[in-house]
Amino acid sequence: MTFRTLLLAGLAGTLAATTACGPSQGGAPPKVPVSVARAERRALPYELDATGAVEPIRSVDVLPQVNGTILHVRFAEGDEVAPGQVLFEIDPRPYQAALQQAEGALLRDLTNAIAAAREAARYKTLATTNTVTQEDYEAKQSAADAAAAAVRSDSASAAIARLNLEYATVRASIGGRTGRLLLHEGNLVRAGSDALVSIVQLRPILVRFPVPATNLPALRQRAGQELKVIALPARDSASAVQGMLSFVDNQVDTATGMVLLKARFPNRDGALWPGEYVTVTLVLGMQNDAVVVPSQAVMQGQQGTYVFVVNNDGTAATQPVTVERTLDSLSVIAGVPAGTLVVTDGQLRLTPNAKVDIRGGPTTETAGGGGGSDSGHPK
Repeated sequence: MTFRTLLLAGLAGTLAATTACGPSQGGAPPKVPVSVARAERRALPYELDATGAVEPIRSVDVLPQVNGTILHVRFAEGDEVAPGQVLFEIDPRPYQAALQQAEGALLRDLTNAIAAAREAARYKTLATTNTVTQEDYEAKQSAADAAAAAVRSDSASAAIARLNLEYATVRASIGGRTGRLLLHEGNLVRAGSDALVSIVQLRPILVRFPVPATNLPALRQRAGQELKVIALPARDSASAVQGMLSFVDNQVDTATGMVLLKARFPNRDGALWPGEYVTVTLVLGMQNDAVVVPSQAVMQGQQGTYVFVVNNDGTAATQPVTVERTLDSLSVIAGVPAGTLVVTDGQLRLTPNAKVDIRGGPTTETAGGGGGSDSGHPK
């Protein structure tokens, strides 16, 4: 054997030994460390959360019904007033004089009407004996009818004058809290055009809030039931107040996909203030068979919401789900059965069918089916 042949044989043996002892270039990719949780079936309160706005049941702007000068203001700005309470007094003297004039005209025409009626009755008797002509009687009867019509007209004029005199005293049409005083004593007001003050009713009071239209089936199933609503003012997290659902709108807002609801609150302590925003919770009852997962397990993609589930062979797969609602840190979902392992941390490093290394949470062995994870971590 020549030297060249021996050299080639030695190089071939060295290369073979190196190949046999070195690392494999075609090995499996490393496992992805993840944390998991198991989808659970629980009994949860069925609640809908929303942001609402407080609005009064009734709100009025007090307007004068007659012209005149304000002589007295009988309340202070921000006072609570009762229905019928005197708020303003407008100079009544022109209306007192108009009433006296109307009542005087009524008395005069009433006297004339009585005399005309007696004269017509007398002529009627005389006409039956042909003492006076029928034409004379008819003329007297027409005069009596005209006098009676004048009395009716004067009565209407007197009623208007009396009403104008009453309007000179401005009273609260509803009970509630007064706002800023817009006109003061000495100001000249015009009927129907100058607002004097506004009044809003505080007790009871309404809170309006929108909820997604997807909740309409649950609301319709509970039609006729008294549904509790809890409102929490943002300014005071300790003063949650309770009311009842009173209104569901008859249409869905096509621009937002929401439906408007209103709740009625007694508001005896005045915790709710018109115009403020509150956090609202509508309690629909208990859902005994809700399937829940930690909210961090739910991902959002181009195809919608999904979760990564861990199969019995230790691989991860995406599973589309529908999130019905959230409660604290849990999401109520549809699309995976109870007992399924879902990934709660490490999803960003996962791809479909990737092997996982469970570093936190239960393992696939807990489900009781198939081969378990070989991560060696406790259940």
